[in-house]
Amino acid sequence: MKWIPFNPDWQTFSESIGAAGSAATEEQGRKTSSSEPIVTAKVIVAEDDDVSREVVSTLLRNWGFEVVVTRDGREAMEALRAEAGPVLAVLDWMMPGLDGLEICRRVRETEQLVYILLLTARGGKEHIVEGLQAGADDYLIKPFNKEELHARLKSGLRVLMLQTALSDRVGELEKTLEENRKLRMSVPL
Repeated sequence: MKWIPFNPDWQTFSESIGAAGSAATEEQGRKTSSSEPIVTAKVIVAEDDDVSREVVSTLLRNWGFEVVVTRDGREAMEALRAEAGPVLAVLDWMMPGLDGLEICRRVRETEQLVYILLLTARGGKEHIVEGLQAGADDYLIKPFNKEELHARLKSGLRVLMLQTALSDRVGELEKTLEENRKLRMSVPL
């Protein structure tokens, strides 16, 4: 069994799955340690509470993410359906319009590759199970630890990178298989 090499190149990955692709500013570079890669992936923050929305979006910007901020579920769905939509989503559970669970369900009905983290005050085990069953990839309870949020988002990027690499490899194998079929048809028996 051959392993897929995992050498995270955040900039290249972000560009390949439709993220911003713009270089980070000097200010972002200073805020990020030299051993820490600068992240440029696009992430949506869907939160109806003004203070929570500002705290989360500021943290994400400081970590180098390109942030799309929305105040309700309908705005969030519009942003997620955009052609160059976010690859990461940080969603609150309770929002006007559509709640976070409904957004999870709708995103999962599509072929869209989005890593969804529910960030909510609902901390009961039954809520965690319900959120994950609705299609969330991860779940974090408010109040949250900012380092844990950062680690979970980086983990989400790793998952997306591996999914993209796997999909690319499958595409290469299918192309090779088709070429082999054509060659077999052209070789006289």
